Amino acid sequence: MEVPYLLIPLILLASYLFTSHVRRKSSNLPPSVFPSLPLIGHLYLLKPPLYRTLAKISAKYGPVLQLQLGFRRVLLVSSPSAVEECFTKNDIVFANRPKMLFGKIIGVNYTSLAWSPYGDNWRNLRRIASIEILSIHRLNEFHDIRVEETRLLIRKLLSGSSSPVAAKSILYELTLNVMMRMISGKRYFGGDNPELEEEGNRFRQMLDETFVLAGASNVGDYLPVLSWLGMKGLEKKLVKLQEKRDVFFQGLIEQLRKTKGTKDVNKRKTMIELLLSLQESEPEYYTDAMIRSFVLVLLAAGSDTSAGTMEWVMSLLLNHPDVLRKAQTEIDTVIGNKRLVDESDIPNLPYLRCIINETLRLKPAGPLLVPHEASSDCVVGGYNIPRGTMLLVNQWAIHHDPSVWDEPETFNPERFEGLEGTRDGFKLLPFGSGRRSCPGEGLAIRMLGMTLGSIIQCFDWERMTEEMVDMTEGPGLTMPKAEPLVAKCKPRPEMMNLLSEL
Repeated sequence: MEVPYLLIPLILLASYLFTSHVRRKSSNLPPSVFPSLPLIGHLYLLKPPLYRTLAKISAKYGPVLQLQLGFRRVLLVSSPSAVEECFTKNDIVFANRPKMLFGKIIGVNYTSLAWSPYGDNWRNLRRIASIEILSIHRLNEFHDIRVEETRLLIRKLLSGSSSPVAAKSILYELTLNVMMRMISGKRYFGGDNPELEEEGNRFRQMLDETFVLAGASNVGDYLPVLSWLGMKGLEKKLVKLQEKRDVFFQGLIEQLRKTKGTKDVNKRKTMIELLLSLQESEPEYYTDAMIRSFVLVLLAAGSDTSAGTMEWVMSLLLNHPDVLRKAQTEIDTVIGNKRLVDESDIPNLPYLRCIINETLRLKPAGPLLVPHEASSDCVVGGYNIPRGTMLLVNQWAIHHDPSVWDEPETFNPERFEGLEGTRDGFKLLPFGSGRRSCPGEGLAIRMLGMTLGSIIQCFDWERMTEEMVDMTEGPGLTMPKAEPLVAKCKPRPEMMNLLSEL
């Protein structure tokens, strides 16, 4: 008599799976993975690193897939043609962001540039970023800061050339100095002010914590019942982090507000000072909270990502010394040894650009693009995509797809010869695409080009041992190296005259 009762759950499960399959077929939804379990859907499939797991799923089931992650319907895209459909024909449809815990707390209740829904607020924030802050004119105004920080880095490497170089640390300090000088006028690292250094270390810890928590999976984003049941550990950490960030940047705002009337009117304004001047005419919009949120997005997007990419570049070059020598030869031929590489030289150093592009292909700082969400029904790959579907673009999968790239696991900068810029159709999209692509692409390419060009021009680089540099990826939102790069460098003989004048 007990057997029928035992069969009831199996019958219900089979009925659920069958009806789900029939509903998908009749609605012309994208193919999915069998089985999708009640409540959790396909969450059981997900294992870190997520971009590799999702790439394996796509390789098996297709480049346009529907997954059910808890209560969320997810469109997983991993082909250039599907990405093109999403970010051209359906660009406005997918310009929204899903509501997730990180966007609620760190995105200041979905009002920040990164997490704001598509609408008037986002359009205004994007306009400020593109025209007021990161336009070519504004980037040119801050050119001397980037030049000076690059020169200071070269001096630091020169003075410690007999010691091992912790690449990520020095490159991270460079990017933070550049960004903070542009944002607030402060230089935290490498100076002789212990108080500033300590303040900078506190700031750096906050940024590091931001990336760690951003990379943490929050099951409550997919199964809200778990949040209701008290699993709020991540939420508490995010709230505490946001409070620290607010206190830190409010302090910077107050300092600049006090010195506003004493500053030379002809001197260029920092980003915060520019936003404070806009606050005078529109105080109800340019609130201190909005300014804090805005500059934090710029910092988060422009610091760890650039430093991490440069570390990957140097790691790849150390494992491929022939590529390093070819890059040095190009710089010697185009620039010579009488001056250092400048940002204006980057268009004339195509092989250096090839190296950067190939690194961005192999080791993208955002292997999964920030999630999008469909604001209305649309069609992708011939399939119906219902409103509210979350879009995940796995650019790592596209960058490593053998049907898209020849020998995709091989470091081969020559594959990009003849390509202008950092996009190859929709095969390479390190800065995203469409309306919500990264507005800081121009700044990133300037920093990557001049910094890498200068340290390649000035120094010979070697591995610490005969062993190849470990290229394993570590956990985190921006795909850092599992083992930070430590290398040897020595001044190139042909550059000694110039280096002695720095």
